[in-house]
Amino acid sequence: MQDKLGTCDNNEPIPINLPVPMHPKLSVLGRDHRPIRISTLTQHLTALHRQITMSSPASTLRIATFCRSSRNFLTKPGLRYFSSVTRSSTLEGKSLRQEKLDSKGLTKSLPKCADVVVMGGGSVGCQTLYHLAKMGITNVVLLERDQLMAGTTWHTAGLLWQLRPSDTEVELLKYTREVVSKDLEQETGLHTGWIENGGLFVASNKQRMDEYKRLMSLGKVYGIDSHVLSPSETKDLYPLMNVSDLYGTLYVPSDGTMDPAGTCSTLARAATTRGATVIENCPVTGIQVKVDDFGIRRVTGVETDYGTIETACVINCAGVWARKLGAMAGVNVPLIAMRHAYVVTERIEGIQNMPNVRDHDASVYLRLQGDALSVGGYEPNPNFWEEVLDKFAFSLFDLDWDVFTQLMEGAMKRIPVLETTGVKSTVCGPESFTADHKPLMGEAPELRGFFLGCGFNSAGMMLGGGCGKELAHWVTHGRPEKDMYGYDIRRFHHSVTNDNRWIRERSHESYVKNYSVVFPHDEPLAGRNMRLDPLHQELLQQGCIFQERHGWERPGWFSPTGLAPVLDYDYYGFYDNKQHKDYRYNQLLRQDYTFDFPSHHDQIKSECMTCRNAAAVFDMSYFGKFYLVGPDAKKAADWLFSADVSTSIGKTVYTCMLNSRGGAESDLTVSRIESSPRRSSLTPTFEGDGYYLAVGGGVAQHNWSHIISVLEDQRLNCQLLDCSEELGMISVQGPLSRAVLQEVLDVDLSNEAFPFSTHQVVKAAGHLVRAMRLSFVGEMGWELHVPREACVPVHRAVMQSGAKFGIVNAGYRAIDSLSIEKGYRHWHADLRSDDTPLEAGLAFTCKLKSKIPFLGREALELQKTQGLFKRLVCFTIEEKVPLLGLEAIWRNGKVVGLIRRADYAFALNKSVAYGYIRDPEGAVVTTDFVKHGEYSLERMGVSYPAKGHLKSPFDPNNKRVKGIYNEELEMEAAMIPMI
Repeated sequence: MQDKLGTCDNNEPIPINLPVPMHPKLSVLGRDHRPIRISTLTQHLTALHRQITMSSPASTLRIATFCRSSRNFLTKPGLRYFSSVTRSSTLEGKSLRQEKLDSKGLTKSLPKCADVVVMGGGSVGCQTLYHLAKMGITNVVLLERDQLMAGTTWHTAGLLWQLRPSDTEVELLKYTREVVSKDLEQETGLHTGWIENGGLFVASNKQRMDEYKRLMSLGKVYGIDSHVLSPSETKDLYPLMNVSDLYGTLYVPSDGTMDPAGTCSTLARAATTRGATVIENCPVTGIQVKVDDFGIRRVTGVETDYGTIETACVINCAGVWARKLGAMAGVNVPLIAMRHAYVVTERIEGIQNMPNVRDHDASVYLRLQGDALSVGGYEPNPNFWEEVLDKFAFSLFDLDWDVFTQLMEGAMKRIPVLETTGVKSTVCGPESFTADHKPLMGEAPELRGFFLGCGFNSAGMMLGGGCGKELAHWVTHGRPEKDMYGYDIRRFHHSVTNDNRWIRERSHESYVKNYSVVFPHDEPLAGRNMRLDPLHQELLQQGCIFQERHGWERPGWFSPTGLAPVLDYDYYGFYDNKQHKDYRYNQLLRQDYTFDFPSHHDQIKSECMTCRNAAAVFDMSYFGKFYLVGPDAKKAADWLFSADVSTSIGKTVYTCMLNSRGGAESDLTVSRIESSPRRSSLTPTFEGDGYYLAVGGGVAQHNWSHIISVLEDQRLNCQLLDCSEELGMISVQGPLSRAVLQEVLDVDLSNEAFPFSTHQVVKAAGHLVRAMRLSFVGEMGWELHVPREACVPVHRAVMQSGAKFGIVNAGYRAIDSLSIEKGYRHWHADLRSDDTPLEAGLAFTCKLKSKIPFLGREALELQKTQGLFKRLVCFTIEEKVPLLGLEAIWRNGKVVGLIRRADYAFALNKSVAYGYIRDPEGAVVTTDFVKHGEYSLERMGVSYPAKGHLKSPFDPNNKRVKGIYNEELEMEAAMIPMI
């Protein structure tokens, strides 16, 4: 290898051949054209190592001059894109256009206005810019404070794994792969540096292997080929791997490696060719905000040192620095910065062409680096970056070997040759992480026109293509195409998005558990006890095992063996924290770490069957509880809700809220109310019309933000009031619920006096409550909406009255089972923003027979005319195995969909699952298509014959919710054949 870099007579750099990156003998030219030893510039040259030896042992590079500062490795001042290092094989002799810096130091003059300003030139910023331009938004500007990729993208590992336990994420990852492996090269003629060397997931226990088998079945739905390999087959594929302790592996041949520089430069080229503008060396110094005549805060411009760009839309793609940009505009960006590291080894004989490896149980990955490996992962004690510096372009931290050594030990166990292989370079850079290890996307609830595209948890490259497209669609059309709720900033309640304790604790635990098995009933230990309902302590003393939903503690199930309080987060014993010993709550969680029936299956069964046969009490106080009131409240209700909720006062209606494409943004109950002269949390005072809304607590912020946005867009004169903290919600359900409550309420509960789907303000144990005759479990029952201070006495009165009837407390694990057994939908499971009510079997919630306009009506009318191209179907299997969701649905030997939601139905005594099916030929899915197919469900690679149902097989005529119990439980007789 040539180890010195000289110059020609014209002072142009001489190319050198580099078989490996970061060689200590390599020199480059300084500003005075004298050689500079790499050994003194390790941090700076790490920016280049992603360009080197990706597909062959040696790649020819042209390394140019250092300029401006030793911190930034650039070709020359004024390069518009970071093209200072490109593989000749990548660009095939083509170079990006270079522009000289103007007198202000910019690569291009600042425009006066733009339709959209993207802030941040990393992977997500470049992908978003490209997709905006591709969608026709060409008056768009990307501002980068330094050079493209200068923040975190330049040092990313660039791995792409397509299989994850989420259908939306699989779609996003698959799309990113298409963009970097095919679309960009076809469009620009430039190779992005994509290498398809495959991916290998390593399992050292049965639970991990079960998780991989779930992913394999899910991959079949999307045409992603994967193979479960035995240890010996794994050894044949990867001879250097130690397989002595392996249970098996999952091999995905189409996974691979992305090149950040090649990808981002090609994205920038493609975007600017379509008319977009990239401006580097232009830090954002402020966001201009105006309050309009309706009191709505809106973005009006972006300030820089070189002037202001007028715009109504900005997208914050600033990664680690996104929180500071948000603060400029009064927007909370709940992420935290950590130091994330990997090392690059010396040359390893025989490693060439091996797949990338994830050893989840050792929490490490092994990325092929030509004839070497990059080794990284997720340690339990990462270093936080406490004070994020503004100027950190192309910079790194010193590696903390005390922290990183544990990852190396896991890597050496898996690849023993690493024990005798040297480390050539270390890469420790900043990355942003979030509370649930999911990105932050969408429009901020605090400010119209301020969008987020940040917090990618070191996955900005692999998710960038899919998320860039969805974000561009979000900005252009008001909503993304896919169901992006899991990434939407509005998933977090406003009370936690600026709570540093919650952000730090949850982000740490999510980081630590990033490679953990994703079990169906797991709960976080961090960030707990943030929001407690009035019955929390009461239920804790009765054995309640709580779940956490965006700050709220809600009942999960009830243990008969003693108390299990949630304790303060101990950071797993790190950072000088003492780790909890004999932590009962954690022990109970771990007992349910399985993909088989959980250890507490029988306890959940007991709660469910008591509800079916007698009565059960559910604390649903975490529900969102809003009042929509004012002169234009009826107009708002007509436009917002798919059902006609403007009926008589005292009526409660189950309805959806839709987006413009007819997708369901929510399902909820709406009750028409009248104003009260004595204002309280139960009986508000208002002018005009009034409605009381009850929505799921985990999605309350999403509902609130959706309603507020619609009210603002429609310029309606009404208010949305939040009384979620002021009211509790106690639901009493079951055949004996009337007998229990008749002794507690001062009102006749007969069918004639208190029919289903009505509400009344009554007294319960001497306290005013709003009683609603509703059910979310398929039984006769009432919900009691109770002022906070009255919740404990009312609950005690209910339990005392029900004692002689065998009443029990029950939690959400029981609700999940009971509701799916009855066929009730769960929003964001079998009903999402990319599903319409017609597809979900909820046409009855839509006032299409009326002439009342509502949001999404035109889309539904068009769909009704054209027919449904997907349809929700209920499935049951006779085999006593648990279904968990994500199972592949087969019809007549072809994959037609996946299971969205599943649980065990104890009254039916079988697993029940719901999933959407499509015709593989792309035709309309008619009821005949559904009825005349032979079905099976693939669970972890094993197919089980299934029966399909057009409606819930449990009480299909809805007699039980109406209080009709004088005959045997009806089951649906007409079922679709199984294979």
